[in-house]
Amino acid sequence: MKTIPDLSFEVAALARGHARVAGVDEAGRGPLCGPVVAAAVRLDPARIPEGLNDSKALSASRREALFAALCAVADLAWAEASVAEIDEHNILRASHLAMERALAGLPGGADYALIDGNMIPRGLALPAEAVVKGDARSLSIAAASIVAKVARDRIMVDLAQQHPGYGWERNAGYPTRDHLAALRDLGPTPHHRRSFRPVHNILYQDKSVNP
Repeated sequence: MKTIPDLSFEVAALARGHARVAGVDEAGRGPLCGPVVAAAVRLDPARIPEGLNDSKALSASRREALFAALCAVADLAWAEASVAEIDEHNILRASHLAMERALAGLPGGADYALIDGNMIPRGLALPAEAVVKGDARSLSIAAASIVAKVARDRIMVDLAQQHPGYGWERNAGYPTRDHLAALRDLGPTPHHRRSFRPVHNILYQDKSVNP
């Protein structure tokens, strides 16, 4: 049975004396290219858009509509960690850097964070709670998942115009069949993550063929 996100985690944090509770989630850990994007959202309990849910459970058009609604009624921010940071650290650490930056940019700030997943970013300067599958359990995290996903998809559409042929406007950089075929045929772009195996393998093969 699928869960529906609610305000249980937020209410519990408020009861412990935390007045400004933000949900945090990321988008883009799995793609072969592009930044990872995280969002932080602080909801107004009296003005929650109808239909908030895990972004993966929503259509693209529904995510866009909820993104616009959230921008109108919630305090929110999103931030990136670059491809260079992903390759330098790893995708988990880069995701956490983006989360830290999103919280730092949140209008009005937060004094407690609900983090999607099972780890709290080590650089956070405020109390936080890791919530496994939080985007399906907490409305604030669900809202953050929508904001992060829409923001990142828009980045990938822009990058697709600069680098046609990879289908990023459709696949958002995930390793779909058409993306992998283009990667083999066209080679990696500066936006591809060199530390990810399919990209690394193509670079390695190129070097072995052309020393």
